[in-house]
Amino acid sequence: MNKRRQIVIAMGLSALASPFGSFAQQPGKVWRIGFLGLGNAVNTSSRVEALRAGMRELGYIEEKHFVIEFRWAESNYARLPPLATELVELKVDVIVTHGSPGTHAAKNATSTIPIVMAAGGDPVAEGIVASFARPGGNITGGTFFSPQISAKRIELLKDALPRLTQVAVLLHERADAVSVNAILQLMESLAATKKIALHKFTTQGVGDFENTFVAMAKQRVGAVVVPEILALTINPKEIADLATKYRLPVAGNTELAQAGGMLGYGVNILEMFRRSAYLIDRILKGTKPADLPIEQAAKFELVFNMKTAKALDVKIPQSILIQATKVIE
Repeated sequence: MNKRRQIVIAMGLSALASPFGSFAQQPGKVWRIGFLGLGNAVNTSSRVEALRAGMRELGYIEEKHFVIEFRWAESNYARLPPLATELVELKVDVIVTHGSPGTHAAKNATSTIPIVMAAGGDPVAEGIVASFARPGGNITGGTFFSPQISAKRIELLKDALPRLTQVAVLLHERADAVSVNAILQLMESLAATKKIALHKFTTQGVGDFENTFVAMAKQRVGAVVVPEILALTINPKEIADLATKYRLPVAGNTELAQAGGMLGYGVNILEMFRRSAYLIDRILKGTKPADLPIEQAAKFELVFNMKTAKALDVKIPQSILIQATKVIE
């Protein structure tokens, strides 16, 4: 009896020693997943559905095995911290974020609830985690190389438009300064090697997009690059439509090309959200986030929207088209 009591006490102390000790499998429990979104339910729907699909593939049935508590910032960065606090107060079992601002907000709100960053920039450079291999703390997730990807879009535009010399860079006034500076530094360096002048245009958000495109047209830029800034990338249709309206070839992520932009280059964001379900599953089964390495995207896609290119009277060289992973006719 004494030996059994010692074992029980030891198990209890072990669970108390780790803030994640309660995350082992619990039969019949309905897990609560908090989703902290910068946008809204409409412009983030495809990403949420990818997450749900990933959970289903792992055997989880929504409402039976898990529920998702959504908090939407409606593209207002200032709302992220209080919304993160709301999720913590709900005592969710794990918080899903996307983008550095949301991850920072969740990190500041809790040091115990696990956080899964579905997709983001460089979490080490931005001070979110200690390292890719051993993130430490309560955060893990997936990352891609946003400065390199954003710069590559300039190179691809130049390949598609050899005479291009003036390019607009669309920015958001409330984007994370550290991330933006890293992106701009690499973009400016590459643009210089291609003899391209970059013109920065900062928008206040969706309601200000058209004013920004009017300013670009007046500047007579030859094309537009949309870098990996979440407040922009979650609104691909609005940007693609305005780029076509003002007859500006635009390069952004693959979702932008799908929505009507001329060129898309980047990682498969939906696949990253689907993959985040695997990390959630590991955490719910007892693995500490600190022991789950940050997963770095390794597959990149190049998409050309030829319907848009034709509407803009752009003839993309065949030598560039053959590099595409997808061509939209």
